Amino acid sequence: MSYILKDNFKMFTLNSNRALAEEMAQLLGCELGKCSSKQFSDGEIQIQIEESVRGSEVFLVQSASEPTNEYIMELLIMIDALKRASAKMINVVMPYYSYARQDRKARSREPITARLIANLLEMAGAARILTIDFHSPQVQGFFDIPVDHLTGIPILTDYFEKKALDDLVIVAPHNGGVVRARKMANLLNVPLALIDRRRPEHNETDIMHIIGNIEGKNAIIIDDLIDTAGTITTGANALIENGAKAVYACCTHAVLSGPAIERIESSSIKELVITNTINLPEKKQLDKITTLSVAPLLVDAIDRIHNEKAVSPLFE
Repeated sequence: MSYILKDNFKMFTLNSNRALAEEMAQLLGCELGKCSSKQFSDGEIQIQIEESVRGSEVFLVQSASEPTNEYIMELLIMIDALKRASAKMINVVMPYYSYARQDRKARSREPITARLIANLLEMAGAARILTIDFHSPQVQGFFDIPVDHLTGIPILTDYFEKKALDDLVIVAPHNGGVVRARKMANLLNVPLALIDRRRPEHNETDIMHIIGNIEGKNAIIIDDLIDTAGTITTGANALIENGAKAVYACCTHAVLSGPAIERIESSSIKELVITNTINLPEKKQLDKITTLSVAPLLVDAIDRIHNEKAVSPLFE
């Protein structure tokens, strides 16, 4: 598919996920803008834009993945640099929006950090946010600028549909994941199950029981992100113990921090399917991990935004 780009179109990327940005540029048929980002000995970040952006509609690609704070600061500085260089519009393409789990005050005297990040992006000069699968959909309401919130569920669903597994059941790993799991179950026209669990402490998981029929079935656990992999691996083991034939897992954002890789490697998960919203370093790549690209989805959205076409068909 060929895309029509106006003369004022420019796309830049920073350091969080250059491979994704390069794939997007190739699909769009454009070159990535020239810029450099370096750190001084004390850790301060310096950004240099190496071409004119005056009057340009800029799309800036940067995921807020590990090291999260460094990449967020790099993004904010680049937005400020673009604004001071007279860019006409700065569209931030943020495939993974970090801090979205801190979307409310769960206890007294806690910050709402997801709102703080939204405020920082706006104050820096972002005119629009393009992202995929917020951890909490209400984060969209923290912005006073347009937010195009895409989902990776169809990409993951299409992959499993092509595998043509029989006796499928889609499993929500926790109560908060039921809506997401139901979307995949409806797309595949298969039943839904739920792992009812309790989490005594942060990053610790205690499986309670399974609601729904999973005996003798191929179970697919779906979540928006996998961090330390405690929830997903404990859930997979519980499904096998309760009679599932095999367990697959999938998510949009593969954070995979701490003991995640070791847990996945030793778990009952037959295959983990992720997308490349977060760049997966070579040391974290396993034979049982399959990575799908979100580049075509993001490129389609960029084309629609740039050419003032409806983005809503991509939400379906």
